Amino acid sequence: MRIILFLGCLVLPLIPRHVPVSSEVPLVLHGIDVSHYQAQIDWELVARRTKPDFVFIKATEGSDFTDSLFCSNWDALRYHRLKRGAYHYFRAYGCGLEQAKHFLQTVEMMPGDILPVLDVETTDDMAPEVLRKEVRAWLQYVEFKLGAKPIIYTNQNFYEQYLAGIFDNYPLWIAKYSDESPELSNEKAWKFWQYSNSGCVFGINHEVDQNLFYGTPEHLNELCWEGPAPTIKNWHSVEP
Repeated sequence: MRIILFLGCLVLPLIPRHVPVSSEVPLVLHGIDVSHYQAQIDWELVARRTKPDFVFIKATEGSDFTDSLFCSNWDALRYHRLKRGAYHYFRAYGCGLEQAKHFLQTVEMMPGDILPVLDVETTDDMAPEVLRKEVRAWLQYVEFKLGAKPIIYTNQNFYEQYLAGIFDNYPLWIAKYSDESPELSNEKAWKFWQYSNSGCVFGINHEVDQNLFYGTPEHLNELCWEGPAPTIKNWHSVEP
């Protein structure tokens, strides 16, 4: 398996053929996302041989689960000067506010980190209106605490069925495993595109999700946290 992965790394990461082209945005940035499923990662080798433009790592899930490798991955990314972001896997059966607090208590955000990501990809057999209510609570509370809108991650089908037209003022990260970029029915523009879940990266002994950011490093910096925001007395006043 190690030999196969090594040979694969000689040609990956692969960029999909049908990436949008624009004279105004001359660059596409490549990144990965990982969790404990990738096991221990040699971040020094990742930084030296692949050097992704950004890395997302799983931090938390639900109201009480913390990824077992989050702390070591989070610290290693800063040490090796890789642009980092953390995501929370949302459980619709849980309280959105409690999940948001769990995430913020776990993740020590620093200026320059990519804004927090809410991974929403299952209803957990809850009614759509319950899902959306708790998603809104998570988003609003994190925005209140950090002073910036979090990013929503989901797959294209789930977005179209449950989220489209409701959370359109949040940055969007869409999963669509294809060589053709996502085209959403409401023409909402995505910021990140997860185009594969079978990438290969030096320093990681398991397949890795691969992502594109359509823009320049300066554009990516616009989606990064600038630091503590002015205090707002009532977090419910934050616009959904």
